[in-house]
Amino acid sequence: MMVGINDPWVALAYLLSFVGSVACVMYGVINWNKGDEPIGPEDTNWAKEEKEEIEAAL
Repeated sequence: MMVGINDPWVALAYLLSFVGSVACVMYGVINWNKGDEPIGPEDTNWAKEEKEEIEAAL
C-alpha cells in the first residue's frame, strides 16, 4: 500500500503522469527562448507560388 493506493498499477499511473508533467515543464523551460527555424529558399518559393495562385484566382 503506497500513499493509500492499494493497486500498484494505479500508483504507477499516478507516478508516470507526474513524471510526464515534469518532463513537459522541463522541455518548455529548456526551449523557452529558442528562435524559429531559419527561412530557406524553398519556403520563399512556396510563398511566392501561393501568392501568385491566389492573385490569379481573384
